[in-house]
Amino acid sequence: MKRSTTLLALVPLALAACSTTSKITEEGFIAELPEGVLAIAAPYQDLSAVRIDPETGCYVYRHIGPVENTFLPLRTPEGGPICTVPTDNRTAG
Repeated sequence: MKRSTTLLALVPLALAACSTTSKITEEGFIAELPEGVLAIAAPYQDLSAVRIDPETGCYVYRHIGPVENTFLPLRTPEGGPICTVPTDNRTAG
């Protein structure tokens, strides 16, 4: 358990390096997600429309609902957010 917790804590650091080289589409979505994000993202999320929330530094994806479209945090199968910076280092605004 401790090993997987340590691994999850290091993932955002690895993703941070990948996020700066991503190309952005005209709509503002990441054209090609880093392999690290694809590897840890839960399967029920739409990975075709993902961007980074500038306030949190975390990935969000477009959820198309029956009434409205909204952006939801991209999560791992365990429910943790996928961010470009460690969640411990973010400051609340």
